[in-house]
Amino acid sequence: MASVTLRGLTVSFDAASQAAVHDLTLEVLDGELLVLLGPSGCGKTTALRCIAGLEHPAAGDVLIDDRVVTRVPPADRNVAMVFQNYALYPHLTVAENIAFPLEVRGATQADIDRRVAGVAARLGIADLLERRPDQLSGGQRQRAALARAMVREPAVFLLDEPLSNLDANLRVELRAELVALHRALGATMVYVTHDQGEAMTMGQRIAVLHEGRLRQVGTPAEVYQRPADVFVARSLGTPAMNILAGRARGTPDSIEDRMFESGSLRIPVALPTYEGEIQIGVRPEHVGVCAVDKGAGNGDILIVELLGNETVVHLNAGGQPLIARLPGLVDVQVGTRVGLKVDRRHLHLFDASGVRIP
Repeated sequence: MASVTLRGLTVSFDAASQAAVHDLTLEVLDGELLVLLGPSGCGKTTALRCIAGLEHPAAGDVLIDDRVVTRVPPADRNVAMVFQNYALYPHLTVAENIAFPLEVRGATQADIDRRVAGVAARLGIADLLERRPDQLSGGQRQRAALARAMVREPAVFLLDEPLSNLDANLRVELRAELVALHRALGATMVYVTHDQGEAMTMGQRIAVLHEGRLRQVGTPAEVYQRPADVFVARSLGTPAMNILAGRARGTPDSIEDRMFESGSLRIPVALPTYEGEIQIGVRPEHVGVCAVDKGAGNGDILIVELLGNETVVHLNAGGQPLIARLPGLVDVQVGTRVGLKVDRRHLHLFDASGVRIP
């Protein structure tokens, strides 16, 4: 397989618009499954297309195994791309779709037959080879597109939201299959998604993009537990992390006297050298409810979601939205006031601009 390096990559589609990708530097390790995560328009697909050679950067370079390929044609990069819509040829059978890249390369018919049969068996579509794409389910089309990529035995696999057109249950099933396939192949894969669940469960590392810029890269645990800024903090976790704006007050030389104040909330924070406007983040699973006036403040219940294994409670806490994620079925009622418990061990502290406070 191969490593992939993006070095100072900048892509602009016209002079008047903001860069789709701005000064992106990122390394994908040999054999790694790296996920590019971010909302629509953040630049993740553009970065993927630059690796494939389908877009050309205004500045910076793309390297595959330390070879600069920025201006190398797509066919000479030894990469395979699986698109969101699968891009299967509708007039060809599954077998013919899988075989197409080998035919373009001039492979012998015996080699084509052997390799098509091998990848089809591996992906469980050997009995579908004579069908055309319109005779396949969404999951079957996704497997056929993967088989067409695999048959080339590329150095790098590029996957652009390949599960987004599938229903929720099938997405969960196929993302597990993709992880197993990556392990079996030992392949280098770059996987684009806006789905945080896919990012957390599939990626060995996650690179979070926003407005064309890299905000953070790390393992799923690193990005989840120590988000670099408010945007990253809210990008992972369901429901998203609560972010509360307020002030840090107290004597600078005593951590015990330092308090975060926001409306009726008063939460001790370990900030001996910081004074002024801050934001704190706390995930819903680290917020609880108690009797009125017995916690860090009070909140009014707006919505209760009974999900069986947990209860998600949406509150108004002194004018700011707050979500609590409680285990099991909890008997709480919309319109009532409750006390709020916040686990101090799991607070995330950000300055007024949203950058993490070390």
